[in-house]
Amino acid sequence: MVRYQSVVTINIAVFLLMLGIGMIVALLPQRIMNLSGSVSSVGYLASAFALTYVLFQIPIGNLSDRFGFKPFLVGGYFLCSLTGLLYYCSKTSGLILWGRMLQGIGEIPVWALAPALLSIQFPDHKGRVMGLYNASLHCGLTSGSLLGVLVSRTWQGNEPFLFFAGVSFLGGMLIALFVENPNQEGIAQTARLNTAFVRSLSSNHSVLAVLAGIALYGAGYGIFITLIPAFLISAKSFNQTTVGVFFTLFYISISLSHLIAGPLSDRKGRKPTMVFGLIMATFGIAMFSGFKQPWLIVFLTLASFGLGVFSIAAITFLNECVPKPLKGTISGAFYFFWGAGFFFGPLLLGKMGQSGYWQMGFMSLAGLFMIELITCFMVVKSLSKAVSINCSH
Repeated sequence: MVRYQSVVTINIAVFLLMLGIGMIVALLPQRIMNLSGSVSSVGYLASAFALTYVLFQIPIGNLSDRFGFKPFLVGGYFLCSLTGLLYYCSKTSGLILWGRMLQGIGEIPVWALAPALLSIQFPDHKGRVMGLYNASLHCGLTSGSLLGVLVSRTWQGNEPFLFFAGVSFLGGMLIALFVENPNQEGIAQTARLNTAFVRSLSSNHSVLAVLAGIALYGAGYGIFITLIPAFLISAKSFNQTTVGVFFTLFYISISLSHLIAGPLSDRKGRKPTMVFGLIMATFGIAMFSGFKQPWLIVFLTLASFGLGVFSIAAITFLNECVPKPLKGTISGAFYFFWGAGFFFGPLLLGKMGQSGYWQMGFMSLAGLFMIELITCFMVVKSLSKAVSINCSH
């Protein structure tokens, strides 16, 4: 019963947190463009977040394997609450970027540690429970985007940032009161990051191919929530309301993809599901920029769905490659590579966009996804044949 109480609480808490993030994410690109006067500066929103997100990812994952997931989850929610207060008080683009760096640390446990906790509690249904969690996360983002559109006429100042601070604090309190750590008896002594783990990780071709895809997924995700809105505003004459609609459809697509891809990967396998997602992402990214509404939105939605399908199959694949003592560490590795892509992707494409090469940038991104699709198809082995990472000392 305790584990069901925990999983329900975790899903409610992440929905609340992402409800707040969904409200503020559509405001930040326009806000930082207004403050800095530069379209390319929007890419720094993703890069500032990813900088701390990458640096602290694996250390926090490994520490959680030693000392338990719950303290880091609670701390992450409270840190996000503090970030909301900083956004509320910010009057310059620099303070917003500092807030994004702080938010990067706060979101590490939310994205990486909760799925690891669930994978231990539900070892026979990893794809399903991890897909449900990620769906709850993106349902919160979807609802936040919709709520942001609804209140945009009445909340025209910094009120959404206070709302974000409040729901983040509430989510942290729920986890502190109602979530239990999984049974980690005997794990803490063996869960230290060691050279054998790193060596095995770097020599497993299937794992390396998936990690490369995760970095590309991070780049795509960062571009979708920062530069594509800027492109829609500057090149396609979108306004703040229509950008909010884009965010809503993006998060709906991600949510549905996780609900569908989790059970699908449990039944059909991780590799076929990853390949299926990469096909949709490649096609959608390659096509959208050459069209106007409504086809532009259709192709973006298709690409969003593909990104979500790939991501849930990829994180489950990696989770099954390691033993129980390193679930937090491998989740940290997943989001380390995700964060690296999230950092560099928007930064590089932002420079191309500022020079007027949007179309070339988007086609280059689609080309990289095509290369990853071929690589996964040729290199990644099914889990029944793949050799798990050897984590023994």
